[in-house]
Amino acid sequence: MAATAAEAAALDALKRGGPGAAEALFEAHTAAELRAVERQLRAGIEGKREELRQMVGERYRDLIEAADTIAEMRLSAEHLLEAVRGLQQRRARGRAGPTPSAQSSRRGGAGMPAREAGAQQIVPQSQEKFYCLAAQTQLLLQIPEKIWTAMESSQYLQATQLYLLCCHLHGILQLDSSGTHYSPILACFPILARQVAASSHFRSTILQESKSLLKSKTVLDQAVAEALCSIMLLEDSSPRQALADFLLARKSAIQQLLNQPHHDAGIKAQVCSLVELLATTLYQAHALFYTLPEGMPSDPSFPSGLLFSALETITSQHPAGKGITVLKEETKLSTWFKYLPPSITEFQLTLRTLAHPISQDYLRDTLQKWINMCKEDIRIGITSLLVYVKSLKGLAGIRDAVWELLTSESMSQNWETVCCRLLDKPISFWEDLLQQLFLDRLQTLTKEGFDNIATSSGELLTLAVQELEAKFGSPTHNKHILFEQNMASFLWSESPHDLLPDAAWITVANRSQFTKSGLSMKAQAHSPCVQSFCSALDSKLKVKLDDLLSYLPSDSSLSKETLKVQSRNSAFDRYADTGTVEELLRSHCIRCVDHMLGSIREELHRAEGVLQGCQDALHSPTLNTVLFMARLCRSLGELCPHLKQCILGKPGSPEGVTRELWSLKKAGKGKTQEVNPIKAKWQELNERLLQDSLSAYRIWSSVVAKVLVQNFMQSLLKDEAGSILATATNWEEIEIEEETETGSSIKSKIRLPVQPSWSVQALLFSLCQEVSRVGGHTLPKVTLQELLKTCMTEILAGYEKLSEGKQEKKEGMLPITQNRALQLLYDLRYLSIVLTTKREDMKSSRNKQDSRTEKLTDFLESYIDPFDLDVFTPHLNSNLNRQVQRTSVLFGLLIGAENQYTSRSSGPTSQESHNTLPLASSQIRFGLLPLSMSSSRKTKPALRSSEHKAQIPAPALTRAEETFRPGSLFRQLAAEEEDTSAPSLFKLGWLSSMTK
Repeated sequence: MAATAAEAAALDALKRGGPGAAEALFEAHTAAELRAVERQLRAGIEGKREELRQMVGERYRDLIEAADTIAEMRLSAEHLLEAVRGLQQRRARGRAGPTPSAQSSRRGGAGMPAREAGAQQIVPQSQEKFYCLAAQTQLLLQIPEKIWTAMESSQYLQATQLYLLCCHLHGILQLDSSGTHYSPILACFPILARQVAASSHFRSTILQESKSLLKSKTVLDQAVAEALCSIMLLEDSSPRQALADFLLARKSAIQQLLNQPHHDAGIKAQVCSLVELLATTLYQAHALFYTLPEGMPSDPSFPSGLLFSALETITSQHPAGKGITVLKEETKLSTWFKYLPPSITEFQLTLRTLAHPISQDYLRDTLQKWINMCKEDIRIGITSLLVYVKSLKGLAGIRDAVWELLTSESMSQNWETVCCRLLDKPISFWEDLLQQLFLDRLQTLTKEGFDNIATSSGELLTLAVQELEAKFGSPTHNKHILFEQNMASFLWSESPHDLLPDAAWITVANRSQFTKSGLSMKAQAHSPCVQSFCSALDSKLKVKLDDLLSYLPSDSSLSKETLKVQSRNSAFDRYADTGTVEELLRSHCIRCVDHMLGSIREELHRAEGVLQGCQDALHSPTLNTVLFMARLCRSLGELCPHLKQCILGKPGSPEGVTRELWSLKKAGKGKTQEVNPIKAKWQELNERLLQDSLSAYRIWSSVVAKVLVQNFMQSLLKDEAGSILATATNWEEIEIEEETETGSSIKSKIRLPVQPSWSVQALLFSLCQEVSRVGGHTLPKVTLQELLKTCMTEILAGYEKLSEGKQEKKEGMLPITQNRALQLLYDLRYLSIVLTTKREDMKSSRNKQDSRTEKLTDFLESYIDPFDLDVFTPHLNSNLNRQVQRTSVLFGLLIGAENQYTSRSSGPTSQESHNTLPLASSQIRFGLLPLSMSSSRKTKPALRSSEHKAQIPAPALTRAEETFRPGSLFRQLAAEEEDTSAPSLFKLGWLSSMTK
């Protein structure tokens, strides 16, 4: 390795060279290393030498080939020079030939014979023929260049004239190579044979270029007429065939346009180009083929019959019009043109068949057939193009571009006249060809969009159910899930979003429907999970709705005026299908919601099955899913404002919304009003949502009633002395006076229950807790009534079971004493008062319960002495009423406002504008606080009359009724404070505003 490195170093030093390099090598390296370096150098020299040999060999062959080519070029140049010299010599001899004869004639004088004079006259005639032949040959050589020049400038009619003149020259000069006769001109001028071969392809080239020009929509009418004339002259066709060629070329142009590569940005341009091509075709068909009736003056700005005018110009037999225009111009520039014979200079194009004008019936039928043929191509092509349009905004942009194109002055001018003349009826490309295709694509996009929303909503619903049914303490458990399980904790929690930043100066009535405060959400018991789900759904609906609104009129208030203007000045009404589009949106939106409701029903069915077999159903996570579904169905219509907008259309002003709500309320009061079918669909959807919500609440209520009443029945049916005493409560001792047979009065004391049993109170309190846990203030009244009805039915069943057991008189069972019978009777009557609803539609079920209650009452009264029962009944009823009144607040969620309180006034009397929460229109549980008259007079004298009206005394009440009336304690305190001069809370202004 060391020797190799030393040899490489020595070789590098030698390559670098320099003075003394060799001496340095001998000094630094050994002899063996130097020999190795020498061998490497010699091997490198041999390699370079071999490369040099190969390079020289290759280049030598190229040099020899180049030398042979140069030699051939030299020989060709010498031959060419010899030929040129021969021509020069012949020309010189030709010029010098007449000179000797002229001299001899001068020397011969007048004695020249007559034979020689005739020969002198023959020579100029032969020269004239020669010059004529030469001029025709020269023209024939120049025609191809002129044809190419005309074709480059797109003057195909001029090129056709020159080509036909060239063919005429071939016939005159007998240059037709297909003939059997001998052509002496080809023998004298061999170059003409190549010229004939070169001009043979002009016919196909001119035809191809002319038909290609027919496909362009930007070519002038005159140029199209000239191209058609060229085709007719070259193919000897008729005007009807020219019409067919023109329409076939345009059909081919349509197919070519529709089959271009698709780009999203270029689809609008392609559709507009298609519409422009169709319109231009009709305009040019009128300009080319339509002939005015006799006697109708022509309009220079609105031409017609250009094809027949062009044909008449180029085939005219008038002497002044004979000859090709190009030859007339060339005659003034070249001297040899004067030797051309009249058959060339006066050459005139002719048609084998006469160019008769096309009848209007044939023109109409042909154009109608062409339009019908193009419809299928346009349908397939536009459909394939619109597949690449992924938004309704892009679809609307294409439609608007077509509208602008057809409404422009260049397109709309004389359009009705052209349609009437050609088709005898107006035609609209949008309505006849494009509108349905756009509607189909719109329907597809709308369906795909709402299908995606339904799918994503189903996935979001599944994820929410999984989170709700997760076990406590799992990593996925969060605060919102706890709020979903206990709505009361959510209602009484504080959040920085409870009040909006502008709540101090913007009232609820003036606030946008899309703006909801946290306090409003709590007041309506919209849980965080429900808010999150509705927000996600509403955002997706908003995106889809905004996209679709771009296809509809932007300003609904100006729609009528816009329609009037469009009907007068527009090619078509681009918003004519607004109703169809809105109906598509409405139907797909409803179908999306129905799909989501189907998923909710499946989840409810599954949850119901799980809860039926659950031991502790009241604390099962599945019950959270049921409540979530119930709240979700109840909240969708309110927390998804864009859902309502999708069905009802664009929202109006806030006043319009208010009037709409009032009209709906008035309609429910018996006034017969016409129902808007669109509003009916929205109401029907709300009904379905409400029914599903009630179904979910019904599952919850059945579970609550089953579990709680089961615990109550266990306590009720216990037949042990300890358990009976454990449920006993306070009894009241009442002193009564009785009259004896002698007329004297005897005082005695009786003991009666004043409270229900602890098991009854525990049952009612547990019911209130469960109702409060799910947001009892927003619980549907129907659900609450069903819950009470179910509980009461189960309780009656328990009492009936108790009565059956006592009637059988099994051994070891404790008998029912009078005191226990009194307590059971008190409990039963108290429960019947608290748990009995007063709905009109539940009269039949209440009658059944009343009959069962009467039987149980009779059964329990049978254990009480009849004489004592007559004495106890008034006091027992008084105790019952007093107890119900006392517990009206504690069990207020169950008792209901309609059982105890009068209805609220129809409207608030306060002058201040509430901007935190809207006032509830339903009943209230708590009585109103008293309002101080004196403070009102001092602080607000302007409201004296209104407050006087508000405080008209009600009809007189008995003392007992006044005592049990809600807020009676506050009224007594207020009455006592009126006579004192000390300040009172009930005289402060803030408290008076609270009562309002």
